[in-house]
Amino acid sequence: MGGTEHLTVRREGATLVLTLNRPDAKNALSLPMLVGLYDGWVEADEDDGVRSIVLTGAGGSFCAGMDLKALAGLGTQGEQYRDRLKADPDLHWKALLRHHRPRKPVIAAVEGYCVAGGTEILQGTDIRVAGESATFGLYEVRRGLFPIGGSTVRLQRQVPRTHALEMLLTGRPYTAPEAAGIGLIGHVVPDGTALAKALEIAEQVNSCGPLAVEAIKASVYETAEMTETDGLASELKRGWPIFDTADAKEGARAFAEKRPPVYKRA
Repeated sequence: MGGTEHLTVRREGATLVLTLNRPDAKNALSLPMLVGLYDGWVEADEDDGVRSIVLTGAGGSFCAGMDLKALAGLGTQGEQYRDRLKADPDLHWKALLRHHRPRKPVIAAVEGYCVAGGTEILQGTDIRVAGESATFGLYEVRRGLFPIGGSTVRLQRQVPRTHALEMLLTGRPYTAPEAAGIGLIGHVVPDGTALAKALEIAEQVNSCGPLAVEAIKASVYETAEMTETDGLASELKRGWPIFDTADAKEGARAFAEKRPPVYKRA
Protein backbone atom coordinates (compact mmCIF):
# COMPACT_ATOMS: atom_id res chain seq x y z
CA MET A 1 0.00 0.00 0.00
CA GLY A 2 1.35 3.39 -1.02
CA GLY A 3 1.23 6.82 0.54
CA THR A 4 3.58 9.73 1.20
CA GLU A 5 4.23 12.09 4.09
CA HIS A 6 1.21 14.15 2.98
CA LEU A 7 -1.14 11.37 1.83
CA THR A 8 -2.09 8.29 3.83
CA VAL A 9 -3.63 5.15 2.41
CA ARG A 10 -5.56 2.47 4.28
CA ARG A 11 -8.09 -0.24 3.57
CA GLU A 12 -11.56 -0.46 5.10
CA GLY A 13 -12.78 -3.79 3.73
CA ALA A 14 -13.16 -3.29 -0.02
CA THR A 15 -12.76 0.50 0.27
CA LEU A 16 -9.47 2.31 -0.23
CA VAL A 17 -9.37 5.40 1.99
CA LEU A 18 -7.08 8.20 0.80
CA THR A 19 -6.49 10.92 3.40
CA LEU A 20 -4.97 14.30 2.59
CA ASN A 21 -2.60 14.55 5.53
CA ARG A 22 -1.17 18.02 5.98
CA PRO A 23 -3.42 19.38 8.72
CA ASP A 24 -1.07 22.19 9.77
CA ALA A 25 -1.68 23.74 6.32
CA LYS A 26 -5.38 22.77 6.10
CA ASN A 27 -4.24 20.07 3.67
CA ALA A 28 -3.06 22.54 1.04
CA LEU A 29 -1.85 20.67 -2.02
CA SER A 30 1.85 19.81 -2.08
CA LEU A 31 4.02 17.74 -4.35
CA PRO A 32 4.12 14.80 -1.89
CA MET A 33 0.33 14.96 -1.66
CA LEU A 34 -0.10 14.98 -5.43
CA VAL A 35 2.25 12.03 -5.89
CA GLY A 36 0.43 10.10 -3.16
CA LEU A 37 -2.96 10.86 -4.71
CA TYR A 38 -1.92 9.71 -8.15
CA ASP A 39 -0.44 6.51 -6.75
CA GLY A 40 -3.65 5.94 -4.79
CA TRP A 41 -5.84 6.22 -7.88
CA VAL A 42 -3.57 3.79 -9.71
CA GLU A 43 -3.60 1.35 -6.79
CA ALA A 44 -7.40 1.37 -6.73
CA ASP A 45 -7.60 0.85 -10.49
CA GLU A 46 -5.21 -2.09 -10.45
CA ASP A 47 -6.51 -3.91 -7.36
CA ASP A 48 -9.70 -5.87 -8.07
CA GLY A 49 -10.20 -6.22 -4.33
CA VAL A 50 -10.88 -2.47 -4.16
CA ARG A 51 -14.48 -1.68 -5.06
CA SER A 52 -14.71 1.94 -3.95
CA ILE A 53 -12.53 4.85 -2.88
CA VAL A 54 -13.11 7.41 -0.15
CA LEU A 55 -11.19 10.69 -0.31
CA THR A 56 -11.01 12.74 2.89
CA GLY A 57 -8.76 15.10 4.82
CA ALA A 58 -7.03 14.98 8.20
CA GLY A 59 -7.38 17.47 11.04
CA GLY A 60 -10.85 18.79 10.34
CA SER A 61 -10.23 20.14 6.83
CA PHE A 62 -10.57 18.62 3.38
CA CYS A 63 -8.26 20.80 1.26
CA ALA A 64 -7.56 24.54 1.20
CA GLY A 65 -6.20 24.48 -2.35
CA MET A 66 -2.73 24.87 -3.74
CA ASP A 67 0.14 25.80 -1.46
CA LEU A 68 0.67 29.37 -2.69
CA LYS A 69 4.15 29.51 -1.13
CA ALA A 70 5.14 26.54 -3.25
CA LEU A 71 3.52 28.17 -6.29
CA ALA A 72 5.61 31.29 -5.65
CA GLY A 73 8.76 29.18 -5.41
CA LEU A 74 9.18 29.80 -1.68
CA GLY A 75 8.97 26.18 -0.55
CA THR A 76 11.15 23.13 -1.06
CA GLN A 77 8.95 20.37 0.34
CA GLY A 78 8.86 17.20 -1.71
CA GLU A 79 11.98 17.83 -3.77
CA GLN A 80 12.62 14.08 -3.68
CA TYR A 81 9.55 13.66 -5.91
CA ARG A 82 10.70 15.97 -8.69
CA ASP A 83 11.87 12.99 -10.75
CA ARG A 84 8.30 11.67 -10.75
CA LEU A 85 7.11 14.90 -12.34
CA LYS A 86 9.90 14.83 -14.88
CA ALA A 87 8.99 11.27 -15.82
CA ASP A 88 5.27 12.16 -16.08
CA PRO A 89 4.64 15.90 -16.56
CA ASP A 90 0.89 15.18 -16.41
CA LEU A 91 1.07 13.55 -12.98
CA HIS A 92 -0.36 16.53 -11.05
CA TRP A 93 -3.39 16.75 -13.35
CA LYS A 94 -4.02 13.04 -12.96
CA ALA A 95 -3.71 13.39 -9.19
CA LEU A 96 -6.33 16.17 -9.20
CA LEU A 97 -8.69 13.99 -11.29
CA ARG A 98 -8.45 16.46 -14.16
CA HIS A 99 -6.81 14.00 -16.56
CA HIS A 100 -7.71 10.72 -14.87
CA ARG A 101 -10.98 9.09 -13.89
CA PRO A 102 -10.69 6.06 -11.60
CA ARG A 103 -12.70 2.99 -12.62
CA LYS A 104 -14.08 2.65 -9.10
CA PRO A 105 -16.56 5.12 -7.55
CA VAL A 106 -14.89 7.94 -5.59
CA ILE A 107 -16.76 9.26 -2.54
CA ALA A 108 -15.64 12.55 -0.98
CA ALA A 109 -15.91 13.00 2.79
CA VAL A 110 -15.54 16.73 3.47
CA GLU A 111 -15.02 18.52 6.76
CA GLY A 112 -13.92 22.13 7.18
CA TYR A 113 -12.30 23.90 4.25
CA CYS A 114 -12.85 22.56 0.75
CA VAL A 115 -11.89 25.62 -1.27
CA ALA A 116 -9.96 26.57 -4.41
CA GLY A 117 -8.14 23.39 -5.46
CA GLY A 118 -10.20 21.51 -2.88
CA THR A 119 -13.44 22.40 -4.67
CA GLU A 120 -11.74 21.59 -7.97
CA ILE A 121 -10.73 18.06 -6.98
CA LEU A 122 -14.19 17.63 -5.47
CA GLN A 123 -15.66 18.00 -8.96
CA GLY A 124 -13.73 14.90 -10.03
CA THR A 125 -15.41 12.75 -7.37
CA ASP A 126 -18.66 10.86 -7.86
CA ILE A 127 -20.55 11.05 -4.55
CA ARG A 128 -20.05 13.85 -2.00
CA VAL A 129 -20.72 14.10 1.73
CA ALA A 130 -19.96 17.15 3.88
CA GLY A 131 -20.10 18.15 7.51
CA GLU A 132 -22.56 20.96 8.15
CA SER A 133 -19.80 23.51 8.88
CA ALA A 134 -17.81 22.75 5.72
CA THR A 135 -16.88 25.66 3.45
CA PHE A 136 -16.68 25.51 -0.35
CA GLY A 137 -15.63 28.00 -2.98
CA LEU A 138 -13.39 28.79 -5.92
CA TYR A 139 -11.24 31.61 -4.53
CA GLU A 140 -8.81 31.81 -7.46
CA VAL A 141 -10.36 34.87 -9.10
CA ARG A 142 -9.90 36.88 -5.88
CA ARG A 143 -6.17 36.23 -6.10
CA GLY A 144 -5.91 37.07 -9.78
CA LEU A 145 -5.68 33.37 -10.66
CA PHE A 146 -7.59 31.02 -12.95
CA PRO A 147 -9.23 27.83 -11.58
CA ILE A 148 -7.37 25.66 -14.03
CA GLY A 149 -8.18 22.35 -12.32
CA GLY A 150 -11.21 22.00 -14.60
CA SER A 151 -13.83 24.16 -12.91
CA THR A 152 -14.75 26.40 -15.86
CA VAL A 153 -15.63 23.23 -17.77
CA ARG A 154 -16.98 20.88 -15.11
CA LEU A 155 -18.86 23.11 -12.71
CA GLN A 156 -21.46 24.28 -15.25
CA ARG A 157 -22.14 20.62 -16.06
CA GLN A 158 -22.69 19.74 -12.42
CA VAL A 159 -24.74 22.71 -11.18
CA PRO A 160 -26.96 25.24 -13.01
CA ARG A 161 -24.86 27.69 -15.02
CA THR A 162 -25.99 30.75 -13.06
CA HIS A 163 -24.68 29.15 -9.85
CA ALA A 164 -21.48 28.02 -11.57
CA LEU A 165 -20.76 31.53 -12.83
CA GLU A 166 -21.52 33.10 -9.48
CA MET A 167 -19.12 30.75 -7.73
CA LEU A 168 -16.43 31.23 -10.37
CA LEU A 169 -16.72 35.02 -10.76
CA THR A 170 -17.23 36.14 -7.16
CA GLY A 171 -14.82 33.75 -5.45
CA ARG A 172 -17.07 33.86 -2.39
CA PRO A 173 -17.37 31.09 0.19
CA TYR A 174 -20.36 28.74 0.21
CA THR A 175 -21.74 26.92 3.23
CA ALA A 176 -22.48 23.21 3.10
CA PRO A 177 -26.26 23.81 2.93
CA GLU A 178 -25.72 26.27 0.06
CA ALA A 179 -23.50 23.76 -1.75
CA ALA A 180 -26.16 21.08 -1.31
CA GLY A 181 -28.84 23.50 -2.49
CA ILE A 182 -27.14 24.04 -5.85
CA GLY A 183 -26.30 20.35 -6.21
CA LEU A 184 -22.54 20.48 -5.65
CA ILE A 185 -22.76 17.97 -2.79
CA GLY A 186 -25.28 15.26 -2.03
CA HIS A 187 -25.32 14.92 1.78
CA VAL A 188 -24.93 17.34 4.68
CA VAL A 189 -24.26 15.55 7.97
CA PRO A 190 -23.31 16.60 11.50
CA ASP A 191 -19.72 17.82 11.80
CA GLY A 192 -17.25 15.01 12.36
CA THR A 193 -19.43 12.35 10.71
CA ALA A 194 -18.71 12.87 7.00
CA LEU A 195 -16.20 10.03 6.85
CA ALA A 196 -18.55 7.62 8.60
CA LYS A 197 -21.35 8.51 6.16
CA ALA A 198 -19.01 8.15 3.18
CA LEU A 199 -17.89 4.72 4.39
CA GLU A 200 -21.53 3.74 4.83
CA ILE A 201 -22.25 4.70 1.21
CA ALA A 202 -19.07 2.91 0.10
CA GLU A 203 -20.23 -0.27 1.80
CA GLN A 204 -23.53 -0.07 -0.08
CA VAL A 205 -21.57 0.27 -3.33
CA ASN A 206 -19.26 -2.59 -2.34
CA SER A 207 -22.21 -4.94 -1.85
CA CYS A 208 -23.25 -4.50 -5.48
CA GLY A 209 -21.85 -6.29 -8.52
CA PRO A 210 -18.44 -4.72 -9.17
CA LEU A 211 -18.54 -5.20 -12.94
CA ALA A 212 -21.97 -3.58 -13.05
CA VAL A 213 -20.81 -0.70 -10.82
CA GLU A 214 -17.82 0.06 -13.03
CA ALA A 215 -19.85 -0.21 -16.23
CA ILE A 216 -22.58 2.07 -14.87
CA LYS A 217 -20.07 4.71 -13.80
CA ALA A 218 -18.33 4.54 -17.18
CA SER A 219 -21.63 4.83 -19.04
CA VAL A 220 -22.78 7.89 -17.07
CA TYR A 221 -19.61 9.81 -17.96
CA GLU A 222 -19.34 8.52 -21.53
CA THR A 223 -22.87 9.56 -22.42
CA ALA A 224 -23.00 12.88 -20.55
CA GLU A 225 -22.44 15.04 -23.64
CA MET A 226 -24.02 12.72 -26.23
CA THR A 227 -27.38 13.11 -27.88
CA GLU A 228 -30.05 10.84 -26.40
CA THR A 229 -29.89 8.58 -29.46
CA ASP A 230 -26.10 8.22 -29.31
CA GLY A 231 -26.19 7.87 -25.53
CA LEU A 232 -28.72 5.04 -25.62
CA ALA A 233 -26.64 3.23 -28.24
CA SER A 234 -23.52 3.65 -26.12
CA GLU A 235 -25.36 2.47 -23.00
CA LEU A 236 -26.54 -0.69 -24.76
CA LYS A 237 -23.01 -1.44 -25.94
CA ARG A 238 -21.59 -0.92 -22.46
CA GLY A 239 -24.39 -2.51 -20.44
CA TRP A 240 -25.60 -5.52 -22.42
CA PRO A 241 -22.45 -7.65 -21.87
CA ILE A 242 -22.94 -7.32 -18.10
CA PHE A 243 -26.02 -9.57 -18.33
CA ASP A 244 -23.78 -12.38 -19.58
CA THR A 245 -21.36 -12.33 -16.65
CA ALA A 246 -21.09 -14.80 -13.80
CA ASP A 247 -21.73 -11.89 -11.43
CA ALA A 248 -25.11 -11.23 -13.06
CA LYS A 249 -26.04 -14.90 -12.73
CA GLU A 250 -24.92 -14.89 -9.08
CA GLY A 251 -27.04 -11.82 -8.42
CA ALA A 252 -30.12 -13.53 -9.84
CA ARG A 253 -29.47 -16.74 -7.87
CA ALA A 254 -28.91 -14.83 -4.64
CA PHE A 255 -32.17 -12.92 -5.12
CA ALA A 256 -34.08 -16.14 -5.74
CA GLU A 257 -32.47 -17.82 -2.73
CA LYS A 258 -32.97 -14.74 -0.51
CA ARG A 259 -29.30 -14.48 0.46
CA PRO A 260 -26.52 -11.92 -0.01
CA PRO A 261 -24.70 -12.34 -3.33
CA VAL A 262 -21.03 -13.28 -3.50
CA TYR A 263 -19.51 -11.51 -6.48
CA LYS A 264 -16.19 -12.54 -8.04
CA ARG A 265 -15.79 -10.01 -10.88
CA ALA A 266 -16.41 -12.65 -13.54
